[in-house]
Amino acid sequence: MNLAKHDAETEMEMNMTPMIDVVFLLIIFFMIITDLSQQDLEELVLPMALSANEDKPDPNEPRPILNIQHHGTIIAKRKTYYAPDSHDNLADPYHELKRYLTNAALGMDTAPLNKNGTGKEIPDDPILVRADQSTPFKHIQKTMEICGLEGIQIWKIQLAASVPGDDK
Repeated sequence: MNLAKHDAETEMEMNMTPMIDVVFLLIIFFMIITDLSQQDLEELVLPMALSANEDKPDPNEPRPILNIQHHGTIIAKRKTYYAPDSHDNLADPYHELKRYLTNAALGMDTAPLNKNGTGKEIPDDPILVRADQSTPFKHIQKTMEICGLEGIQIWKIQLAASVPGDDK
């Protein structure tokens, strides 16, 4: 007894084209999102640390990330804010970096300067400084000095390092 009867006129085939289109769109979407999550990080060879805490920033809070390349160029969000070789005719070669850090400080949560809860409010969120392992310390020091200027006063600074076995 043959229970399955097929009629050539009523047989329907499923069109897979829309499903394939959706799958490709999802793949493209996730590729773009993955790339955007790394937009603040430049290719650097970080100094090696014997032990370090894993960096797990809160995705809901903006955290400025400064990348200092081996020759001293300071980059944030793929924009150069200081380049040692292009400041010959400028009165303040760090002007762009100061402006970026001032704007970043304005967007941070603040806390009172004094422990008793009184006094001036200063930024209470950290900034991440990522420097290449061959970067002269004077560039990192200058960045830290600028963080302490009036109007910026970012006092929490995190320094990036890699640990053995870490390929970042």
